[in-house]
Amino acid sequence: MNDRKYIGLDVHQATISVAVLDSAGKLVMEAILETKAETILQFIHGLRGSLHATFEEGTCAAWLHDLLKPHVAHVLVCDPRKNALIKVGNKSDRIDARKLADLLYLDKLHPVFHGEAGNRALKELARSYLTLTRDTTRVMNRLKALYRSWAIPCAGQRVYAPRYRSEWLAKITPAGVHRRAEIYYQQLDALRSLREQVRRDLLAEGRKHKAMNLLRRIPSIGPIRAVLLIALMQTPHRFRTKRQLWAYCGLALKTSTSGEYQIVEGRLRRSRKFLAIRGLNTNHNHDLKNIFKGAATRAAAVPGPFQDFHAGLVARGMKPTMARLTLARKIAAITLIVWKKGVDFDAEHLGFAFATTKWQIILLFVIYGVFYSIDEAQSKAFIADIEPERRASTMGAHNFVTGVIYLPASLIAGALWAVHPYIVFILAALLSLVAINAFMFLRPERQQESGTT
Repeated sequence: MNDRKYIGLDVHQATISVAVLDSAGKLVMEAILETKAETILQFIHGLRGSLHATFEEGTCAAWLHDLLKPHVAHVLVCDPRKNALIKVGNKSDRIDARKLADLLYLDKLHPVFHGEAGNRALKELARSYLTLTRDTTRVMNRLKALYRSWAIPCAGQRVYAPRYRSEWLAKITPAGVHRRAEIYYQQLDALRSLREQVRRDLLAEGRKHKAMNLLRRIPSIGPIRAVLLIALMQTPHRFRTKRQLWAYCGLALKTSTSGEYQIVEGRLRRSRKFLAIRGLNTNHNHDLKNIFKGAATRAAAVPGPFQDFHAGLVARGMKPTMARLTLARKIAAITLIVWKKGVDFDAEHLGFAFATTKWQIILLFVIYGVFYSIDEAQSKAFIADIEPERRASTMGAHNFVTGVIYLPASLIAGALWAVHPYIVFILAALLSLVAINAFMFLRPERQQESGTT
């Protein structure tokens, strides 16, 4: 018997409206709870069966998610911007809770990621740092706007420096405006001091995560960008492919097309209509987009592999803005690979990624083809020379033994990779040296010589 229950919660500051559906989708209970942990848990413990709860992303979403997760089978925090069915018809707390439960039962909700509680401290510090950065920028803009309103040129950064402050304030003669500028300067000094304190705490908390050192090895990803990436993304495994990360960061292209198919001579064929690009996706994480765009801007200006990649795109006729976008997408994809696989960044291992011209790609394929052909040919020739009279049987036995060894070898390599990737490469190098010595000793010529003597 299926005892699953679907719980929809419409959360507000004072109360929570609850609707409970059974496994058949029928309404079995409605309630109004006080927004307190004790009341909510008491209600949850009074229900029987496998409980699945949902509520919309909001101010209390993180608190309620951590509260319910240990007590229910599944918690889904949904995106309110994509719940179009809730906006249809009459609206009330009771109706919204019932519609959320219905959508959860139909599996029509779009989840919002909520990570583990262990990253809460780093995430809150990152939010504080980003908020203080935005507030500091606003005050700096207000200062320059004040000087411009009195026709005082204020280009550059000297207007913010404490050593030149009296000089700039002397240019403002009205007493009220002068006092206003002094208040802005005091606010700027306070925000800068707080921002520096939070920056130190953020970096100290970020050093507790192993991914910090990996991400810092990527060009243009400094300590602040690395720790912010860890705080905002939390885990790379939430993105199955790089395209999902691009969409989350606002770096994915939004396309539009219609009338994709047509009937030609009685057969269905795809039409050759132009796929219109409508810019980048708008529903994204703005902080992550700023991180990758800032990294791309810096990487394009600093000598290194990314600058060569950017220069190659521009040389092929791509606009500088599109080249920076492509570079930002490349940095995001490399960040995902480095973090997910736990490997160090090395431009030499990304030959195809950094090939900017057609002849470079062709050369890389030629080199790889030569290596592959030599490796395959020499192994088969060696096996054939061991048993010249039974070459077919020897080749079949070799393929059988190799296939059997692949499985345990892959399991051992995976276990060692979890400890540290370097161990896998060191073990592979040692085994290669052992194999080379064995091949030198067990050559067919040496076996024949030892047999004759």
